[in-house]
Amino acid sequence: MRTLTVDELVDQDNHAWEEVKNILQEGDNPYRIVSAESESTRVDTLYRLQVSTKSYLGTVAYETGGIMFDHGWITLLGAGGPGIYGSLASWNGLQEPASVSALEGMLIVAYDAAGGFFGLDTGKFGRNGHIYYFAPDTLEWESTELAYSGFLNWLAEGDLSLFYQTFRWNGWQADMEQLQPEEVFAYYPPLWTQEGGGETSHKSPINVTEAWQTVIDRG
Repeated sequence: MRTLTVDELVDQDNHAWEEVKNILQEGDNPYRIVSAESESTRVDTLYRLQVSTKSYLGTVAYETGGIMFDHGWITLLGAGGPGIYGSLASWNGLQEPASVSALEGMLIVAYDAAGGFFGLDTGKFGRNGHIYYFAPDTLEWESTELAYSGFLNWLAEGDLSLFYQTFRWNGWQADMEQLQPEEVFAYYPPLWTQEGGGETSHKSPINVTEAWQTVIDRG
């Protein structure tokens, strides 16, 4: 298949960015759009992804460094920017140096403060285009039954408190301010143990790459 140029990937007539902005503005969940580090990084990220800006994934890659939701609890990856570790390209082995070891058959699109990861199935589970969540309480990939567009809508207006109710604790918003851009929380006891939980476990910052290594080790 021929590699498309950036001019071909940037769809001026059917650009999805206005739709994405409307979804964010109309949603109930707080968010912050992070600017890309430079014009060259956003162009390079889109080119390496080979996804058009008429798609939500392509337009997030091209228009943002990433988007942080719910006090930074979830980081949606873009072209990379201040406060975000890596980019869609570096997380997925599309550029050097890579931020992490890429996972075959998945395109990682987001991570959260509990050490969970969201990936777009590109062959791992045979449900191409569906978003899966690597849950730190089960250490398994679980289908969200959402495409990327539905996932973005869920980030903007979904009940994140319900989804993360066993991972969070009283005062978690203030504790988020302690995290560095490259950090997530480690839980002791871990969330996957019977004793582990948002209220019962001790939390301490670790590099997100340490949490990611658990995913790689599970395969």
